[in-house]
Amino acid sequence: MFRVMTYRGNVKIGNWYEDLQLQEDEKKEYLEEKQRGELLYQKVDFLKQNMLNLVNLSVTTDGGLHFGDVVMLVNLGGENRESSAVSINADINSLIKTSLPGIKAPCGVSAGRNMQACTRTAFIITSVDGSLEGSTLQYEQSFALRTTCGFASGLYLVSDLQSFQKSAKYSRLQEVSLDKGCSFLSWWKIEHFEPLARLEYAGQPVPANMKVLIKHCKTNQALAVLGDQVLRTTFGNEYEVTAHTFLDSHKAEKDSNHWILCTSDPAGSGLSLLNHPLSATNNQDKLTQLNPSI
Repeated sequence: MFRVMTYRGNVKIGNWYEDLQLQEDEKKEYLEEKQRGELLYQKVDFLKQNMLNLVNLSVTTDGGLHFGDVVMLVNLGGENRESSAVSINADINSLIKTSLPGIKAPCGVSAGRNMQACTRTAFIITSVDGSLEGSTLQYEQSFALRTTCGFASGLYLVSDLQSFQKSAKYSRLQEVSLDKGCSFLSWWKIEHFEPLARLEYAGQPVPANMKVLIKHCKTNQALAVLGDQVLRTTFGNEYEVTAHTFLDSHKAEKDSNHWILCTSDPAGSGLSLLNHPLSATNNQDKLTQLNPSI
C-alpha cells in the first residue's frame, strides 16, 4: 500500500499565523522604542553623553577656595589604588526622561579614575551659614558640596550614621551619597591634613590644590576612598567612597582620607594640580603673605 502525502513541505502548519504576528509586533515595538530613545544602549549613550560634558572649574587668583567655586575632589592614590576623583555614580535607573532630563535622588557616588572636569566630577562649594558667594572658605567652617545644575540636578553630598539598613554597599561603612535639599546631613568642614597643625590653622583660609581632610560635621568621619572595594558602574570599575577615618600607628589619617580640592589652571589647560605640581607650595606662600599668622 502506497503512502499518500496529505501536504507538501512548504505548507504552513501549527500556529504559524500567530507566530508571524508576534514577530511583527515585536519588530514594531522595537522600532517605536528606538524612535523614543528607550532602548538600553540609547539610554546608556544618553547618560554618558550628558555626564561626560566638560565643565569649567573655577580659577583661583589668591590661592584660596571661595564659596561658589566649582572644584573637583581628587585623591592622589596609594598602595592599592590610582588617583581618583569623587564622581556621580548614576545608571539608567537614575534617569529622568522629561522635557528637562536629569538624574533623580538619591544617587550614589564613587571614585573614578577619569581626571577630567565634567558633570560627573564637578562640585560647587556652597554656603550653609550665610556666607556670601565669593567669600573665602576657612578651616573648620561648615559648607556643603553640591553638583552642578542642569542634568546633575544640583544634588548635595550627604552622609549619616552607619546602620544595619543604611551603609556602604561592600565595606558596610558609613555611606556617602547624593540627595536633594540642603540639611545638616550635607554639612562638611575642612581640616589640615597634619594633626599637629590643626589648632594653628583653624579659622585661616583654605588653600586650593593642597591636601586636606574633608570631615562630615554630624558624624565627624572623614571622607575616604577604598582601593580594595571596587564598584562596577556604567563608566567602568571605580572605587567605593565612604565616610570613615582611617588612622595609622601615629594616630594620623591615612592617605585614603587625603583630598585635594582642585581648581582650573589660569591658562585654561586643565587641572592646576596636574599642570603645575608646585602650585600647592605657591598657594601656601600666597596665603602666608595674606595671613602672616599662618
